[in-house]
Amino acid sequence: MVLGPSNIAGKIETSFLIVVSACVVLLVAVTVTMLVFLYRYNRKRHPVPGETRENIPLEIIWTVIPTILVIFMFYFGWVDFDYIRNPPKDAMNVDVISRQWSWTFRYKNGKQSDTLRVPVGQPVKLTLTSEDVLHCLFIPAYRVKEDCVPGLKTHLWFTANEAGTYNIFCTEYCGLEHSHMISKLITMSAAEFSAWYQSKPEAKAGQKGLDLLQSKGCLGCHTTDGTPKVGPTFKGLYERKVTVSTQGKERTIVADEEYLKRAVLDPGSDVVKGFPNIMPKMPVSEDELKEIVNYIETLK
Repeated sequence: MVLGPSNIAGKIETSFLIVVSACVVLLVAVTVTMLVFLYRYNRKRHPVPGETRENIPLEIIWTVIPTILVIFMFYFGWVDFDYIRNPPKDAMNVDVISRQWSWTFRYKNGKQSDTLRVPVGQPVKLTLTSEDVLHCLFIPAYRVKEDCVPGLKTHLWFTANEAGTYNIFCTEYCGLEHSHMISKLITMSAAEFSAWYQSKPEAKAGQKGLDLLQSKGCLGCHTTDGTPKVGPTFKGLYERKVTVSTQGKERTIVADEEYLKRAVLDPGSDVVKGFPNIMPKMPVSEDELKEIVNYIETLK
């Protein structure tokens, strides 16, 4: 079997190599046969063509050989498909929440991140869903891809063979920032993963608010570094004058605490000029809203 960065990649590459090898053999056989026929049965050697009505052995050969080849490829395809679709019972589960336009990876102990981290040698099952539209998680190096469907849980699994960093993409068009819906898969040793898994983040001012922005998917459209994306940046927003559209009329307001709360609870009420009115209503509790607003206020 061909080795790859994951067990699934090795399976896929092996099957692909078998199919391509069979195609190359057939190509060579057909090409050689054509050249032989061109030489032996050209007009100079056979000015008067003969007629062959049937050749039972030849008909059996060109029927049996392709049939055996198709059954052979079907067998490898079925065995690999069964292997790929059925994760081991001891696989570590990670919940994957997709939304426009970000990923959240949630672990069994409650830890969550926008980057997927897994240990080498441990089977990992990803349970995927979407909070808005159809997305599709794709890890090219691992040869795995699966749809994330609203209201439905899908899954894929793999075992990392080596430490490294790999790209994660969304391959289902999901709106304006589809091409920016990118994350990373980081594979590490079991000891390194255990240390990260059991670690607790340092208690920083506003950390809870930042975590909420990340888990709610806000950072898929907004930034904290001053760079505008689909929506305005959070940096320097608090107490700044902004031009908004309210019921079709433009007006200038100050982005105070009340405005920030209103922007979260009723995002279509005051749409900042130059940005599309596509932000959905965010389900947040009163305490969560307070933490988010308090964090935005610190981004000077």
